[in-house]
Amino acid sequence: MDDKLRAFGKNIDLLINKNNLSREESREMFRQILMNEQPDLQQGAFLAAITAKGATPQEIAGGWEVIFDLDTVKVSPKISVPVVENCGTGMDSFKTFNISTAASIIAAADGVPMAKHGARAITSKCGTIDLLESIGIDVECDASIVKKSIEDANIGMFNGMSSKVHPCALGRILSQIRFGTILNIAASLANPASPTIGVRGVYNEEMIMPTLETMKEIGFKKAMVFHGKNSNGKCGMDEISTSGLTFVAEMKSDGTITEYTIDPSSLDIRCDNENDILASERSNESIRFLRLLEGKESRDREDIVCLNAAAILYVSDHVKDIESGFERAKSIVASGRAASKIKEWVSIQNSEPDLGLEKLDALLCHC
Repeated sequence: MDDKLRAFGKNIDLLINKNNLSREESREMFRQILMNEQPDLQQGAFLAAITAKGATPQEIAGGWEVIFDLDTVKVSPKISVPVVENCGTGMDSFKTFNISTAASIIAAADGVPMAKHGARAITSKCGTIDLLESIGIDVECDASIVKKSIEDANIGMFNGMSSKVHPCALGRILSQIRFGTILNIAASLANPASPTIGVRGVYNEEMIMPTLETMKEIGFKKAMVFHGKNSNGKCGMDEISTSGLTFVAEMKSDGTITEYTIDPSSLDIRCDNENDILASERSNESIRFLRLLEGKESRDREDIVCLNAAAILYVSDHVKDIESGFERAKSIVASGRAASKIKEWVSIQNSEPDLGLEKLDALLCHC
């Protein structure tokens, strides 16, 4: 054990001195963390050092590989089109409400098969899992039920902190971290349904290209990665922003990568009240979430969700560009299809559908 401790510490020294690890070396260090073969101090030092250095795609891929191989229950949804994922890594500085979750529901209502993979709140007030649990989704169910939900409702949520999805150690590790690390990215990529199209936000601008290149490295065929800024540019979000610029990297189906920015003003989108898109307590967020899907929420909240849904519709080839995707997302909400989709989802991703629908109906009474 002393030799293993020394070798692990030597690699931490290499990272502190800005040296990179190979994919295999990264995989082995993440394996030791998953297996809890290193003291907590060593584990934390490694995650801090590799994050401070700036992780390479090979280092992130090494972390993903060991999580996916050793600590992920796999499923293969029987659908005729590619599975799509959409998520934010969290750990950003501008704490918005659950934008990506609402955007995924809108995309699912348009026929995009969404395989969500999220976690409970760590640094935010209300994580994706917390929110969905509060409205009636069974977030502690077996992965097989999530698979059926993707097949039948076009959307399912894998709980990244559940032992039924990651039986080894991922929940233990994630629950102890209070800062953004490459583990947030590597773990979120370990989606049990192995999607090949991805839309994801990251916690800082520097992680955009490494994340996209990692997605290419591990087999994604099309992807978009972004980081948005608030109105004064001082805070960032793991979403496409309606109040400031969003920095984007996109991988096309031929493997080429392009970088650009999204300026909401060029799409005639403005955010009048930036505070309105910040997260509040879970009980309040649950009601506002359902109101949004029914088309009853503020324009600022609806616009940022529809802009993020537009990215999913775009990479899934449902629309030709972000602008037309935004308009399509707005029409999906206005038609009631998004509100119908959440009811369908609750009824399918649930070991006890009646109880889930009862919880949802109780919340809808306040909408």
